[in-house]
Amino acid sequence: MTTNVQKLRQLFESQKLTITPCCWDALSAKLIEQAGFPLAFMSGFGVSLSRLGLPDTGQITVSEMADQARNIAGAVSIPVIGDGDTGYGSAVNVKRTVIAHANAGMACVMIEDQVSPKRCGHTRGKQVVDRREAESRIRAAVDARDAGADILIIARTDARGTDGLDEAIGRAQAFREIGADMTFVEAPCSRVEMQRICDEVEGPKMANMLEGGLTPFITPDELQELGFSIVTYPFTGLMAAISAMQDAFSAMREGELPEPPMSFDALQKVAGFDDYYTEEEKYR
Repeated sequence: MTTNVQKLRQLFESQKLTITPCCWDALSAKLIEQAGFPLAFMSGFGVSLSRLGLPDTGQITVSEMADQARNIAGAVSIPVIGDGDTGYGSAVNVKRTVIAHANAGMACVMIEDQVSPKRCGHTRGKQVVDRREAESRIRAAVDARDAGADILIIARTDARGTDGLDEAIGRAQAFREIGADMTFVEAPCSRVEMQRICDEVEGPKMANMLEGGLTPFITPDELQELGFSIVTYPFTGLMAAISAMQDAFSAMREGELPEPPMSFDALQKVAGFDDYYTEEEKYR
């Protein structure tokens, strides 16, 4: 049987762009799978907000992220990419972070080069470690994979916003040479920069489409043409969920009962009651 890691490697190496919504808990992951997507990405921004009610500014811990990853992976059958942030310490901590995500059921984990505490790559105030330390983190992640952790590695750099595109591309090239399965240059600011990344960095590459972010919000067809392998959408589902709940709660506060957007039967189906009843009957 093909494992999720093998499925993800096939997606990475295919010539077709994989559209990848982001999840933040088990329910959002289930909805992504039910919508027919072959892959989900566990957003650190979304997990921090949904689990702690806090912004993505490095306040969440590795144990909290691994616990959320375990719940998400256990709710779906498709591969999920986890967010390992900076690795939560030294290179030795990076190895532990990678192993924790593998044990939680993630098919891949992303490790980045920001200074800890990190922050969302499209917000102000971020900094990166020097290239030697950045390479050490990725080398530790690759070593954990090669020592037996059943997981792939995405190496992310945020150097575009601090040191310029040339440095960011140089880091991504080095990460790939070290052995990262995919590279991700965060927050390029134009199509020209995105094309340079695809032309100059070997191997599979990830794009990140944020509504209102620093990177041009372009179509999947354009991303495919540029040469990206996967594209993630961290805020699309999260914004839709928050907006819908805000509207419903505002109406309730005013004494109105909004029309339900779905039936109770449909809600039960999403939750999995039909499958549960089938299992229940089997063992009655």
